[in-house]
Order: sequence, then C-alpha cells, then structure tokens
Amino acid sequence: MGRGRVELKRIENKINRQVTFSKRRNGLLKKAYELSVLCDAEVALIIFSSRGKLYEFASTSTAETLERYQRCSFNPQETNAERETQSWYQEVSKLKAKYESLQRTQRHLLGEDLGPLSIKELQNLEKQLELALVQARQRKTQLMMEQMEDLRRKERQLGDMNKQLKIRVSLEMSTLEAEGQGMRGLPCPWNSGESAAGGGGFHLQLPPSQQVDTIEPQPVLQMGYHDYDIGEGSSAPRSMDLDNNFFQAWTL
Repeated sequence: MGRGRVELKRIENKINRQVTFSKRRNGLLKKAYELSVLCDAEVALIIFSSRGKLYEFASTSTAETLERYQRCSFNPQETNAERETQSWYQEVSKLKAKYESLQRTQRHLLGEDLGPLSIKELQNLEKQLELALVQARQRKTQLMMEQMEDLRRKERQLGDMNKQLKIRVSLEMSTLEAEGQGMRGLPCPWNSGESAAGGGGFHLQLPPSQQVDTIEPQPVLQMGYHDYDIGEGSSAPRSMDLDNNFFQAWTL
C-alpha cells in the first residue's frame, strides 16, 4: 500500500519535528544538486534550522549567486542609475589619471622633474623634442610662404589698379586737349579788332574832350599830380587839366 497524504502543518512533537527536518533537508539538498548538474543551472540553497543553524548549497558560489540575485531583484531604474553612477565614477577616475599623466609629461617637456626618469625615458623625451622642433620649423616656413604669396597677390592687384588709373588719366587729358583745341578755333572779338587796327595790344581811346595834343614827360615818377599853369587862351576847364596831368604821371 502507498503512503498516505501528509497533512501540511507544524509538527507539535519536538522529536518527530527534528527527524522530519533532517530527512527533508537532505532530500532538498540532493534535489538542488541534481538540478544544478542535470540542467546546468546556477543553484544556491540556504537553510536555517529552528535553532539557527545554517545549511547551504551552491553550484558555484553563494556570494556571487546572491549578488546576481540582488541585481535582478532590484528596481530596474535604480539599477540603471547605479550603473550609470558607477560608470561616471570610473570615467572620472580615468580622466583624472590621464590629466595627471599629461601634467607630468608637460613638466618633462619643460625640463622639470627629470630626476626620476631613466636613460631610456630621457632618450624618448629627446626624440619627442626633436620631432616637435622639426614640425614647428615646417609650420613656420609654410606660414612665411603663405604670407609672401599673399603680398605678391596684393602687389599684382595694386599694379593693375595703377595701370587702370594711368589709362583713365591719359583719356581725360586727351579729352581736355581736344576741348581746348576746339575753343581755340572759335572767333574772338578782340582778335578781329587787333587785326583791323594792325597792332598787337589794346589802345586806350579817350573822349575828344580829354585828348591832349602832346604829353610832356616828367623828369621823375610822380604818384599824384602837379599844379600846372593854365594859359589864358586855353578852352579846357581846370578839372580836365588835372585829370590829364594825373594820367600823364601814371603813364610814366
């Protein structure tokens, strides 16, 4: 006959309870071992007796299994935040180490803190400095060539502008000369008068009342006029004689 169904409740008899615990514990440990071997599963079993005694089984490691259990059982958002925080912490640590390394390298390039360096490190530093010097000279030469080319281009532009200005000035001068020649060909009233009179200059025409027959030159230049004696038989008034005397002195 088969065994009857056991009622699941706390066993009141202390001895029976202890015997049942030992049997069931061994069976549970055996089943956990079989599950880990047959199914290639990661199994961790922890049992505490009523007296507080610990019984455990783990296919790999109980601590690793518990840590994995904690990662999977926590809130995914908290897990992501924790992972992100840890990632940032690692990144900060890497950047800090890199910054310190760059500072140390800079001091070495400036010739500082060379005491701890070995001969090989000093040789590598010397090669780096030589390479940097060559690159700096090449860059300097390139910049100088670019500046020279720029100056030559500006010189050519200024030369072209100068040529254009010369052409414009020559055109304007030729235009002005053509206009001047056209104005010389126009008839002038004073030119016709000269040709009619036969003289090369202007002549002062006095009214008949102011014409004098003969003008006697004075011995010295007189700025003004002299009092001349007017004869009794003269028909010209005294004011006209004074004007003639002033004109006579001015012509000298």
